[in-house]
Amino acid sequence: MERTTCCVVGGGPAGMMLGLLLARAGVDVTVLEKHGDFLRDFRGDTVHASTLRLLDELGLAENFAKVPHRLLTQIGFPAGPETTVGVDLSGLPGPHKHIAMVPQWDFLDMIADAASTEPTFHLRMNTEATGLTTKDGRVTGITYRTKDGESGEIQADLTVACDGRRSILRSALGLGIRSWRVPMDCWWLRVPRHEGDPIGIGGMIGSGRMVVYIDRGDYFQLAFLIEKGSDARWRKAGLQAFRDSVAGVLPWLADRVDAIESLDDAKLLDVKLDRLTQWYSDGLLCIGDAAHAMSPVGGVGINLAVQDAVAAARILAAPLRRGTVTTEDLAKVQRRRGPATTITQGMQRLMHDNAVGPALSGRVDLMKRTPLALRLLNRFPKLGLIPAYLVAIGFRPEHAPDFARR
Repeated sequence: MERTTCCVVGGGPAGMMLGLLLARAGVDVTVLEKHGDFLRDFRGDTVHASTLRLLDELGLAENFAKVPHRLLTQIGFPAGPETTVGVDLSGLPGPHKHIAMVPQWDFLDMIADAASTEPTFHLRMNTEATGLTTKDGRVTGITYRTKDGESGEIQADLTVACDGRRSILRSALGLGIRSWRVPMDCWWLRVPRHEGDPIGIGGMIGSGRMVVYIDRGDYFQLAFLIEKGSDARWRKAGLQAFRDSVAGVLPWLADRVDAIESLDDAKLLDVKLDRLTQWYSDGLLCIGDAAHAMSPVGGVGINLAVQDAVAAARILAAPLRRGTVTTEDLAKVQRRRGPATTITQGMQRLMHDNAVGPALSGRVDLMKRTPLALRLLNRFPKLGLIPAYLVAIGFRPEHAPDFARR
């Protein structure tokens, strides 16, 4: 029987950040990651301005500068056929007037390297949590299985579920969840980028299609939005039909869609929008996607997950050190982070209902139904600071606690 003070399940942005911060507080923390590395493509590569500021506060700015990344200062919101509303990030408050695009595996490796210098941090790769252990209704730890087939248990004063939108830990407790219908799924893929192509993030709406492009330097990461549940239909139509669809929405990509060699190059994201009604139970806390699955609209999921981790570390570090963590301590995390989640998801639902859904259904003429907010941005560009702030910084951004600063 192994033991740790805090067992964090999931080595994504929320789990790794929480592990680093708690270790810097002197808490014995074990992070479990079921894979042998962090190399998974299209897992959200956006590092927002508020997260960049957090890295500064943690003394990791120099480390991040060494990681290959691209800074983007422009965001384009698709507003109709051949219409994009641009938002300039250069007016943001604070030192980072941009967002950074960085392969998530490089970001996670950087956090893991920083955490490895802390004597109370332990990272267990190739180790998958398989369930919870309980006693008298309280979660007391987890069961696990390694890649080699070994199994065991880890006892913990607190278990934190950071294992994503399909969290087995939240499912094991049957925590209540509220879900909303979403109009789309998303295919992620990449095509070459040429000199003179658009910079930043943009997109366009076509007939029943929407494509968002993300400037990654020598290539574009594309989000091809399809109607919810239509993956099989699109794949049945074949590769050339898909290439033609991409070129039909973004004609300037027509000369390179042949780089899409197979529909296997398109990775499906089953889009969900939900959140737990209660993020915790006695001995267990859910944060990040395990507490609230976000739509890819705005690319804010990673930022919210990191902010959850910072708030959780600040609130829980002292009671974890004392061995006195209670459900009321866990409730404080939800009270801190819940409002930001609710507001952000509300904005995503508005975008689903007023832009994405109508675009993919093809039932309305978007040129006549461009959302009011986007029309106002076109007319009064200075209003762009509002969506710039909401996307790049977000509601209630968190600062590094004093014990974690270097």
